[in-house]
Amino acid sequence: MPKGKHTKNSPTLSKKKPVDSVNYSQVFEQLKSDIKLAQLRAALSVTKELTLLYWRTGKVIAEKITKEGWGAKTLERLARDIKEEFPDLSGFSLRNLKYMRQFAECFPQDSWAAAAAQIPWGHNMVILDKLENLEQQLWYIQQTIENGWSRSMLEMWIESDLYRRQGKSITNFKKTLPPIQSDLAEQTLKDPYNFSFLALDKKYRERELEQGLMDHLQRFLLELGEGFAFVGRQFCIEIEGEDHKIDLLFYHLKLRCYFVIELKAVAFDPRDTGQMNFYLSAVDDLLRHPDDNPSIGILLCRKKNKVKAEYALRRCSSPISVTSYETQIVKSLPKELKASLPSIEDIEAELEHGGKPPAF
Repeated sequence: MPKGKHTKNSPTLSKKKPVDSVNYSQVFEQLKSDIKLAQLRAALSVTKELTLLYWRTGKVIAEKITKEGWGAKTLERLARDIKEEFPDLSGFSLRNLKYMRQFAECFPQDSWAAAAAQIPWGHNMVILDKLENLEQQLWYIQQTIENGWSRSMLEMWIESDLYRRQGKSITNFKKTLPPIQSDLAEQTLKDPYNFSFLALDKKYRERELEQGLMDHLQRFLLELGEGFAFVGRQFCIEIEGEDHKIDLLFYHLKLRCYFVIELKAVAFDPRDTGQMNFYLSAVDDLLRHPDDNPSIGILLCRKKNKVKAEYALRRCSSPISVTSYETQIVKSLPKELKASLPSIEDIEAELEHGGKPPAF
């Protein structure tokens, strides 16, 4: 290949430019040695070593593109040559080489690359595709490490904007819980909760919201987050001969405490904290094990006023969170149309007699 002059200002892939064959061969030999060494280490730590190999490869590619103007044809040649040299090695396609360059440019520091290397390469590709902010990228990497998210789980949390929702609820935890438990409890909660899997009438009531969450309990638990175990719905506690029913009762395995959840189909009312304080006191007396931490309350409201919530919690002695949620709101049928529709009983009666369903 003929030698060409090298210019410093030609970083794009699309510009065609002659490549120094000697220089290219040196780079290729260096990558061959690196790949062989990484293959030996991969037996001990496949994910980490492979991702760090991709990062180092991306750094080399980024440098050559910036300083020597490597273009798409050169990358195609590199992918082809690596395939010929290592026929059983996957992951060095032209597409993946471009991801490696992007990966190295997004995480130029060794410590960032080391963090990213603790999750699978496919997870990193999702983060590169869906996020541009470094702080958010590193946050989702850390959350994936801590919670063991699958690739689809990671995508779901990114799409639901978990980064902006986590730890945003209004609480009095710092005044009512020990520091370590307070910080963990704060980060456990979200605001708003995303209940988009529910489709409710605009005039829905608490029991309809509750039924919807129970019908989709698995998705509800997923949205609540890691560590929540379902205990009961309309959980009955007897106090002085009277039954009192808690909407939803959970236990958190990491925080080692009960969570009392009260559902509100309307905006937050400061009087709701009194009811919640009552429930938490009863749960701590009647259900809490001596080794458990103080029970925590969540008031899940259709909407809330921040100032009212803060005032209501300021002198409350029980740990309570006031947070909102979002659902799908569907329009209900007009009353006139509802009245013209046959009831289920009418249809069943007609079918039992061999007739056709009533017209409407």
